[in-house]
Amino acid sequence: MPGQAPRILIRGVNWLGDAVMTTPALQRLREAHPNSHITLLTHEKLADLWQNHPALNSVLTFGASETALSVARRLRKQHFTTALVLPNSPRTALEVWLAGIPQRVGYARAWRNWFLTKIVPARKDRIVMRKRSTSEIKRLIGNTQRATHNTFPRDAHQLHEYLNLVTALGANPTAVAPHLHVAPSELEAVTARFGLKPDVEPIFGLNAGAEYGPAKRWPADRFISAAVEIQRRTRCRCLIIGGPADVTIARKIETEIQNALGKAADATSPVNLAGKTTLRELCVLLKHCRVLLTNDSGPMHVAAAVGTPVVVPFGSTSPELTGPGLPGDTRHQLLSANAPCSPCFLRVCPIDFRCMTGISVEQVVEAVLRAASSPNG
Repeated sequence: MPGQAPRILIRGVNWLGDAVMTTPALQRLREAHPNSHITLLTHEKLADLWQNHPALNSVLTFGASETALSVARRLRKQHFTTALVLPNSPRTALEVWLAGIPQRVGYARAWRNWFLTKIVPARKDRIVMRKRSTSEIKRLIGNTQRATHNTFPRDAHQLHEYLNLVTALGANPTAVAPHLHVAPSELEAVTARFGLKPDVEPIFGLNAGAEYGPAKRWPADRFISAAVEIQRRTRCRCLIIGGPADVTIARKIETEIQNALGKAADATSPVNLAGKTTLRELCVLLKHCRVLLTNDSGPMHVAAAVGTPVVVPFGSTSPELTGPGLPGDTRHQLLSANAPCSPCFLRVCPIDFRCMTGISVEQVVEAVLRAASSPNG
């Protein structure tokens, strides 16, 4: 409308870790358009993530059962002037086309380019995370001459994919660290609700789950052994986190840690909050942690974005592509066994899981202690 500030819609991504990795692009877009009204369209399961985010003026949500047409009808009423489509799917481009938004920006992909007015070509450093076949994996582990790790371009990390896209709207592509805002009032409310005392005893987080599949999970028995040793050496409070799918493994970890510590006078019982928090509460709890021991997962990205150091055993995935925080941030300890078949990007290991079993409890414990004692830990 004449006389009004430009209204920009960002069609957000649908997965927690990916959403966190878009935050540098959101910051750069805000810097380029300080007077625009910027709205994020996101799945309702991620709405809490964006509470009070400084790059956004407002957030719109949609449910899993909504169609592209029903979403578009709601968008049409908002009179957006520009849409930036972060996902690469045909549906997301269709939504903003059906909404009649005049300028529609997104990456070139099959079955959707016709819906966009500005088609951004794939960037040169983009890496396609191709799943290895079982025969390829067996060939790689049998080749003793192969290098022990992959070499990726400097800007291969996924956050550069989103930063490159916002340059189409005049934004600076220089990377900044992913960031999620947590207010002091939230910290106070969450400590009161869950009875935590971070000023009295350090809180060390444990996240043994990972939604994509078991190939991303360091074995649970090793999480337990590492947690017991860390508690003995630091007198910390272990905070077990996770979503509804992690409740069973979290209960096992809680029980085994408690059994291992026994009735020692200086033992501190773990707190198991897996499946018991909202996404927003999870963000705040991770801010309270001195360090988080975690698999490659959404909570890993959240922890780094609220300023908490993370320790991560990497196996089937690549820290160079989807690691936590800003690539090269030395607060985070990213561990690898350098298996020749890693990263394979598979959900389930087809051989002997050497990429994860090759990372020892001792390595992880020392990494956690390093992260916790760092100046920013």
